[in-house]
Order: sequence, then C-alpha cells, then structure tokens
Amino acid sequence: MSQSINTKCVQAGYTPGNGEPRQIPIIQSTTFKYDTSEDMGKLFDLEASGYFYSRLQNPTCDYVAAKIAALEGGTAGMLTSSGQAANFFALFNICEAGSHIVSSSSIYGGTFNLISVTMKKMGIDVTFVSPDCTEEELNSAFRDNTRAVFGETIANPALTVLDIEKFAKAAHAHGVPLIIDNTFPTPVNCRPIEWGADIVTHSTTKYMDGHGAAVGGAIVDSGKFDWMAHKDKFPGLTTPDDSYHGITYAEKFGKEGAFITKATAQLMRDLGTVQSPQSAFYLNLGLESLHVRMPRHVENGQAVAEFLAAHPAVAKVNYSGLPGDKYYEIAKKYLPNGGCGVVSFELKGGRNAAMSFMKKLKLCAIETHVADARTCCLNPATSTHRQMTDEQLEAAGIPAGLVRMSCGLEDKADLIADLAQALED
Repeated sequence: MSQSINTKCVQAGYTPGNGEPRQIPIIQSTTFKYDTSEDMGKLFDLEASGYFYSRLQNPTCDYVAAKIAALEGGTAGMLTSSGQAANFFALFNICEAGSHIVSSSSIYGGTFNLISVTMKKMGIDVTFVSPDCTEEELNSAFRDNTRAVFGETIANPALTVLDIEKFAKAAHAHGVPLIIDNTFPTPVNCRPIEWGADIVTHSTTKYMDGHGAAVGGAIVDSGKFDWMAHKDKFPGLTTPDDSYHGITYAEKFGKEGAFITKATAQLMRDLGTVQSPQSAFYLNLGLESLHVRMPRHVENGQAVAEFLAAHPAVAKVNYSGLPGDKYYEIAKKYLPNGGCGVVSFELKGGRNAAMSFMKKLKLCAIETHVADARTCCLNPATSTHRQMTDEQLEAAGIPAGLVRMSCGLEDKADLIADLAQALED
C-alpha cells in the first residue's frame, strides 16, 4: 500500500513483530553473538544479512536509515556520524586519487573546504561552477576523469536554489551521478531523486533531528544509476574488491544496493565514522514530527522575510519565498510548499549595525547552529568568518552586515517583535 510522506515520517523503517517494542529499540551493543563460525563467516562474505560489529552496522541505525531512504524515495541508506562524513563518504565512495569533481560553488563552507582542500590533498581535483551557470558553462567544467557532480538543494548560508534537473542532465550526459545535499528543505519539501539526483545526503543534525540533540548524517541511494553502464569510470563498484573477497558490488547487489553496500563494507569499515545507536534514536524522534514541523519553519521564515524586506534598516533579504528574490521562480518549481526557515539579510549600517543588532536580540539566540526548534542568529563577519576583512567578506558574497537567521517553531509575532526592537535606533 502506497503511503504519504506524512505517514512515512511516523511509520517507515521499522515494523515491530508480535510482542516486540513499539518504539525503535536502542541496540547499545558493539558486538553480536553467533552459534558457529560458519554463521559469522556468511556475514563477512556478504552472503547473509546481519550484524557483527557496530563500527560497520547497527540495527538501530539501520532502522532509521531505512526510514530516511523511504522518505527520499531511495532504495538503500546509511547513517554517518555527521553531515560532513556523509558528504565525504558519498564522494569518496566513487572517487580516488586522480579523480575530478564538478561542484556548485554555492555550498556550505565546511563542504567547500572538504572538497577544495582536504580531498585535494588526497589527489582529487574539483572545478566549482556557479549554480546559475548556463548549460554550456556547466558542460565545459567536465573532464575525462570527472566522477561526480555535487550541489545543495538550498545552499547554506547563501540560500541559492539549485536547478537540479539542469545539473542532473549534465551529470548523466557525462556518465556520472549527481549527488545532492538536501539538508535544508528535507524530503518533506523537496525530493531530489524525483528531479534526477542519484545520491542524496543530509546533515541530520539540522531539521531531521530538529532539536539540537545529536550530530549525524545520512546517505540515500536512488538505486537508479547504472554503474555497470559506465564500468571504466567506477572500478571500485564494477571490478572485484580484493579487500573484500573479490566481490564486485555492482554485480552482486545491483543498482539498488551496490553504492551503500560498498560505502559500508569498505569506507565505514576503514574510517569508522559511525553514528551511535543513541543518536539514531534521537534522530528518529525528530523524524516522527518532521512533516509537522517543516510547514511551521516555512511559515515563520516567510513572515520574517516579509517583515525584514519592508524594514528601512535592511538593505537586502535572501529568501526564495519572496516574489522579488532571485530564486523565486525556480523555488516554485522545486519547492512548491516552501523551502526552509532560514533567512539571511544585510543591514544598511554594515558591520557596526550587525553587531548592535545582535546585542539587542532577546528571544533569538546567538549560535553557530541552524535548523532546529529554537530560533538562532549569526553574523558571520564577527564569528565564523571573523578572520576576513570587510573587502574579503564582500568578495565572498558575505558582506559584513549580513545576518543569518534560522526561524524556529516559536510564534512568528514574537520573532518579529524581537527583530523590531533589535532594529530600533
């Protein structure tokens, strides 16, 4: 029976049997017992499903990963210790020294650094393209050694909205998958797989958890990319893995399971960025109300954006729900129910105005976090980007007077009242 995403938020991923726990059980165990060595050997040969060590897989984590896969419309999923780990695994699972990535330039700064600095040290090159590039500009970024295209549905903190179909078309024309970080809209407001994405990642720390309780990440495979059709590009999936009994993942597990199985059996085995069962339990509690919370975040974000756009002290507001926003039209296509509760705005008085504004806030907390139940604000120039000059900030598209506000679940009238008093001369 087909179920709506609202029902999947509550029910997907785990179905208890007769007399079993109604809530997902926390399997707080590192190890699992077997009657014979032969039974355990089948697990190591990937001939049977099961668990032997929680650095690779744990039942609690797998239940929650299955729910997220169902929400995104994918065939397999896995949890990681953070969103950064999810993005690294998603890329490194198909890239190696000598590979090349095409990425939108408008992505979270931590991911930009991961790709441009850390992965570059591993011999993996990148070409960044504007999310607003033409098809010709996008296609010209590809090389013979390109192995993946990466972007964010709604970029953090720039709030650009990616043309997923444009990027998917280019990726597939060059025989590589499109990987989309869907953290900000969540599958409640956008399901990138329906628009051509092949792999979807999340920082589950944000809206999915929704309460600032547990750091985590997730990867979902659409099960649609044909690895064997591009055999020469992805030897890790299409040729025998000598470190795992000579298994060829794409042959043994097909399009639906090869990517996640390799990421688990190889990358999680070696790098161990596993999410704890306790964190996965907290995450699932957040997922159960995700479909109820996201519309409220959007409602608050829209109301705050409209208030700020009309305020004389505000120079500019970035929010795709505003008719005058650069991404308004494309957001109507990909985000018909709204995007998220994050709004960014530039104050006319620059750095000094932003500092004064931040000091006056009473309800909105100053935090480096975004996307949970409590509203928070950040002025990058005096916090995350404080090492940069005003000129450098301007060049990076983060003017000194920019404030990022993540609207929580409070009453929108109270949020606006706090902004109004903080903006007073």
